Amino acid sequence: SHSHSRSHSHSTKHPRERAPSKTTVLLLEGRDRDLGEKMAHTPKFRKCLSLILLVFAHLASQILAEDGLVANGDFETIPSGGFPNDGAIEGPTTIPSWTSNGTVELVESGQKQGGMILIVPEGRHAVRLGNDAEISQELKVEKGALYSVTFSAARTCAQLESLNVSVPPSSQTIDLQTLYSVQGWDTYTYAFEPEEETVRLVFRNPGMEDDPTCGPIIDDIAIKKIFIPDRPKDNAVNNGDFESGPWMFRNGSLGVLIPTNLDEETSSLPGWIVETNRAVRYIDSYHFNVPQGKRAIELLSGKEGIISQMVETTPEKPYTMTFSLGQAGDKCKQPLAVMAFAGDQAQNFHYTGPDSNSSFQSVSLNFTAKADRTRIAFYSVYYNTRTDDMSSLCGPVVDDVRVWFSSSCRNGPRFWAFGVGLGLWLLVWALV
Repeated sequence: SHSHSRSHSHSTKHPRERAPSKTTVLLLEGRDRDLGEKMAHTPKFRKCLSLILLVFAHLASQILAEDGLVANGDFETIPSGGFPNDGAIEGPTTIPSWTSNGTVELVESGQKQGGMILIVPEGRHAVRLGNDAEISQELKVEKGALYSVTFSAARTCAQLESLNVSVPPSSQTIDLQTLYSVQGWDTYTYAFEPEEETVRLVFRNPGMEDDPTCGPIIDDIAIKKIFIPDRPKDNAVNNGDFESGPWMFRNGSLGVLIPTNLDEETSSLPGWIVETNRAVRYIDSYHFNVPQGKRAIELLSGKEGIISQMVETTPEKPYTMTFSLGQAGDKCKQPLAVMAFAGDQAQNFHYTGPDSNSSFQSVSLNFTAKADRTRIAFYSVYYNTRTDDMSSLCGPVVDDVRVWFSSSCRNGPRFWAFGVGLGLWLLVWALV
């Protein structure tokens, strides 16, 4: 039987199993092609195809803006006619992915205006906005979510310049007069909560300067959907570790400036507001010393840069606020100190050097709550600058902020039990 099976397995193919001839293949292909053409011309097929294309088009239109650069957010995509020699463009232009209005100029790194070299924050190209000029881009977003836009901006003249950023009806004007770094540009953030699923992000020069040749330069525009963390059970502070915040470029070494914002519901730093007219700096562990996690806050400009939060408390109950105080590793001139507020208590804490091998120290402040909500706040005691350039603003770092109920009665039950036990032992000893 084995020999029979072997001989059968090696037998020649049955005539019906022979490969089809070339003529047969061509005939079959022709038949299938004719059948396909007939199907393509049927109303049912065309209807199905239209439906499929409509579904794909709808899905494509519903793609939300991803975290990171918006389309051509670095302005490095070459326009259809190439980059213009003089850069200036009047009226609507063909900057890929953007719509412009007014005098919008594509500037190039090293380009001169008069005796001054124009600043391009990153790459080779950026956009300058003339008086009352603007650029805008449509974005697909999640209605009701919290978004933050990160962008770099520079001024071109020594006089007052400002930049208006908006996602209508939300709007914010940022003063570019203060330079926080010697690079000539800074990175800012702006937060908004969309009321529609399609919004228009607009950058506009409000035209406050007298010289029409002046105007802000913008570059590296990115967006991020902000994660709003749940408040920890053992901590009344929301986002006390500052891990939830605006988009940061991995190669961006300046941090991100969070300008004045009094609306805690629409903040690039969930839970926190910036009360004063100067910004605070959001820093990362890739370029700065961060006490805990990957993000922290560097306080700048003395009393002009206050960050605060309202935390839930129980009236007349004692609490403790603790936080990490450190230095950012950016050559900031000593001394470094923070003024900390918790309710009606205020105390300044000087950075005295690291504990063991760390670059920060833990400090605490006790207070008694007077209401259902208590304000905690921080600002830099001094107006610090860096030792290497004597002009870039810097300051102490704050991180890992915690507020918790600190009643001295916490240990009461243990001491009560100890006292009862000791009394019973003494009673037994006396009876014996």
